[in-house]
Amino acid sequence: MAAVILSFPTLQSLRIFAQNPSWTKRGVRLVSGGVGRIEKVLIANRGEIACRVMRTAKKMGIRSVAVYSDADRDSMHVAMADEAYHIGPPPSQQSYLSMEKVLEVAKTSGSHAVHPGYGFLSESTEFAEACKQEGIIFIGPPSTAIRDMGIKSTSKHIMSAAGVPIIGGYHGEDQSDERLQAEAAQIGYPVMIKAVRGGGGKGMRIARSDSVFLEQLESARREARKSFNDDVMLVEKFVEDPRHVEVQVFGDMHGNAVYLFERDCSVQRRHQKIIEEAPGPDISPEVRRKLGEAAVKAAKAVNYVGAGTVEFIMDAQHNFYFMEMNTRLQVEHPVSEMITGTDLVEWQLRVAAGERLPLLQDDIVLRGHSFEARIYAEDPNNDFLPGAGPLLHLSTPSPDQHTRIETGVREGDEVSAHYDPMIAKLVVWGEDRSAALKKLRYCLRQYNIVGLNTNIDFLLSLSGHPEFEAGNVTTSFIPQHYADLFPAPITPSGETVCQAVLGLLLQERKHTQAFMQTSTDPFSPFGASSGWRSNIGFNRNMTLQLGDEKVETEGGASFLRCSVNGVKSRPKLVILDNTVHLFSMEGSAQVSAPVPKYLAGVSGAGSQGAAVAPMTGTIEKVMVKAGDTVAVGDPLMVMIAMKMEHTIRAPKSGVIKRVFFSEGSQANRHAPLVELEEEEGEEEGSSQ
Repeated sequence: MAAVILSFPTLQSLRIFAQNPSWTKRGVRLVSGGVGRIEKVLIANRGEIACRVMRTAKKMGIRSVAVYSDADRDSMHVAMADEAYHIGPPPSQQSYLSMEKVLEVAKTSGSHAVHPGYGFLSESTEFAEACKQEGIIFIGPPSTAIRDMGIKSTSKHIMSAAGVPIIGGYHGEDQSDERLQAEAAQIGYPVMIKAVRGGGGKGMRIARSDSVFLEQLESARREARKSFNDDVMLVEKFVEDPRHVEVQVFGDMHGNAVYLFERDCSVQRRHQKIIEEAPGPDISPEVRRKLGEAAVKAAKAVNYVGAGTVEFIMDAQHNFYFMEMNTRLQVEHPVSEMITGTDLVEWQLRVAAGERLPLLQDDIVLRGHSFEARIYAEDPNNDFLPGAGPLLHLSTPSPDQHTRIETGVREGDEVSAHYDPMIAKLVVWGEDRSAALKKLRYCLRQYNIVGLNTNIDFLLSLSGHPEFEAGNVTTSFIPQHYADLFPAPITPSGETVCQAVLGLLLQERKHTQAFMQTSTDPFSPFGASSGWRSNIGFNRNMTLQLGDEKVETEGGASFLRCSVNGVKSRPKLVILDNTVHLFSMEGSAQVSAPVPKYLAGVSGAGSQGAAVAPMTGTIEKVMVKAGDTVAVGDPLMVMIAMKMEHTIRAPKSGVIKRVFFSEGSQANRHAPLVELEEEEGEEEGSSQ
């Protein structure tokens, strides 16, 4: 006789198992309808979303299983999981996107369900079907809903039939360059070229004229093939300066569907969101209700189950049009949780097990306002170029009831070049929008990172802009306010320079003390790091470098307690090599002591006669060969790095002397990609 081991979930969970229980070969207890209790879940993802799902799973008493690539062997999500399985090398196509490997781990580990997170396999119809065939619960909507809503052309037809307002465009089967270009001309420029599958800004380009249409189309196709293995495109009218407003919806297997209000995600770069907020600013209760009802209508049209997001474009008059539906949990779901007091991952797990929605529409109450800021390893001053490398120093604000830090990295971890460069999501809540925005800025100043370029200062500049404070946001916000958001660098103040000097002196004293403790003569003055000399008046100068300028100062941890000109302060101090990093609530500053010329290495920027790799990545396409003549700005190569496509263009006119990389090869950051030499005629002309 087989032994039966019982566990004791909540009373609400137990109720569904009283109806007609049966058992499958996987040991999952099923109820009528083929669903059952989930006691072990595999998270088919990585980074912060894997950690996010694990936290809720642990809270619910559900065991978590992680998968990891070589690049993530020592990552945070692996450390958090109850079990972790290696699934391949760093490229996602050979690890996190491999359905066969993920399913094999699910079976080997005895997982009852798979949570796909977002990205990777989360919107794969084939993966959802494969899970079902293996008797594994897919924590997401039915594969039919993923299919119908994942293909944008199909979803537009379904939404139109369901009475959801849509924007006009071409969603046809004829994918020839000629047909797409002709449709674009008929629609009228500017147009948006979009991959019919996927999301996250991948496979999307704006063509503003007929002359650039084919170049943008080819680029969008390449990125779509790489991201979704499908390069079918649609073309639709591009609405100038719209708002991007989306609605969180949730459905269960019993025909219930609700909306948890809207999020405004208008502020974007490269069609990817930076700051999200809920609810949308300056949206009336009437428009809010219409948005929610339209989103629920969209969900019911495809018999939606689980968490989903219906995205709308909204014009200046608050008219809105269906854009697409993301059939998964969104990156920005925490702001919806903050204003409704819900845990959407817990809802996902319960609904996937066959339970009814925890709340119906009249039970869902909107309270306060929430912001989410995405903290990226990127350089906003260099077209938001993503970066990779170690987090040498990482300190954050303290999480509390109104402050959440969603992350998958710790101090010392590396942001990998193989995946998305997001470091964390900072989520805050306030009684109203003004209070929440004040909280966001306060917490951003406490988020201190050394070792990588980040967008934290940019987020502070953005969230403090008067137009953002007023809620006047559109998808063109960054280009419209570029001059304000990217001010000229400010030279650190005299007070900051003094603080840096004090920090360096304290570090010297610390080094001296450490040396004295191991010395046979701990009182020897020659063990000091200050440059002290016998019989010579000690008047010491220190030189610090501020950008290209030098400031002379005369003189004399993690926090530096100091007084400068009678003003006491307590900046955070991080000293790495010859650079002092100072963080305070007034902002951050970086001051470097100059490196002697004989110690300075050769510049990593490459020779002036070369185009160089902006970061480590894979050469996707080579457009030139030795002997070709190019003009300034001509495309030379296309690189794929940090899940993005980068076009490398000629830094000057000339003749290609040599091409250093072939398609499919890997190039390191700052590696010369091609060698260029100026044509003799140009040189003669320029000298006359």
